[in-house]
Amino acid sequence: MDTDAKAAIRAEADRLAAHFAAAGAHPVEADILQPAGTLLDLYGEDIRARAYTTRDPVRGELMLRPDFTVPVVQMHMAEGAELARYTYAGPVFRMQDAASHRASEYLQVGYELFARDDPAAADAEVFALFAKLLAPLGLRAATGDIGLLKAAVAGLRTTARRKAALARHIWRPARFRALLDRFGGRTAPPASRAALLDAAETTPAETLIAEAGPLVGLRTPDEIASRIAALRADAAAPPIAAGELAILDRLLGLADTAPRALTELRGLAGEMPALAPATDRMAARLDALADRGVDIDALPFEGSYGRTTLEYYDGFVFGFYAEGRALPPVASGGRYDALTRVLGQGREIPAVGGVIRPAQVLAVQEGLA
Repeated sequence: MDTDAKAAIRAEADRLAAHFAAAGAHPVEADILQPAGTLLDLYGEDIRARAYTTRDPVRGELMLRPDFTVPVVQMHMAEGAELARYTYAGPVFRMQDAASHRASEYLQVGYELFARDDPAAADAEVFALFAKLLAPLGLRAATGDIGLLKAAVAGLRTTARRKAALARHIWRPARFRALLDRFGGRTAPPASRAALLDAAETTPAETLIAEAGPLVGLRTPDEIASRIAALRADAAAPPIAAGELAILDRLLGLADTAPRALTELRGLAGEMPALAPATDRMAARLDALADRGVDIDALPFEGSYGRTTLEYYDGFVFGFYAEGRALPPVASGGRYDALTRVLGQGREIPAVGGVIRPAQVLAVQEGLA
């Protein structure tokens, strides 16, 4: 990328950040080099595999920041856990596949809102702010709610271990579907697992471990035995009920305007009461969006949207896309309440935010010219 193009992207980033500052956000910075370890776990499997890491003799393992949200949350929770709005603009770094045309370093501009009262109003504030700022580009909006999926998993009448496995893989759709099908009895367990369980019926775990040969890997014999016991307990558990599987299938396949999706979700909540609180939160959010001038009757909602984004999102999620263009999302964001609990060291505060890629804004503008 030539110098003029970089200058244009920087200027656009400054313009976007100024808009967020005018909306009441306090400009903040974050170190480019961030401590790794815990932070990589917070970002999730996708970014963990794409983070640039290095080792410092004093500070230990470090990474080039893959986004701003986690360091901004750390800063906020260290300095105060009450109402605040922040904006930032700077480079982030993510390794890309060899065949990818996406940049491994690009500018990101963001807006983060920490507000203890009325999460629905906070969600609406962030989305409406982004929608208004990006309106001249004619982008397609997308919305979803990870909280609905988490509530549905928590509401399943199955073992805690199964629910924990499903919750852990919400952001990996293929793995989630494979687990759901296996726990529901729609697919058989792998042949190797079936053989192990058959052998465990008549042979103690200690004998199986000894007969398998020298230990390879980091698991101890006790950990292996514990894993065998867990597999046996899972195999003995009854399958997830067909009706509950059908509810999850309908939720994952839901794609409609937000009001019509809400009607469908209320019907699902009648069959699975665990969905009711998340459905009520969505209803309150739609009311708050309408109050801010968003045309909710034309607002799309997808039950699966957000499942391939950052794993710290745990509620409302959104994105803005250029129709017919092979571009990354121009903007994306969502709610991440649990992240503040993890980083708050005993304190927490509801939080929601989003980011815009100024390079994508300019690319869409060029296509409209």
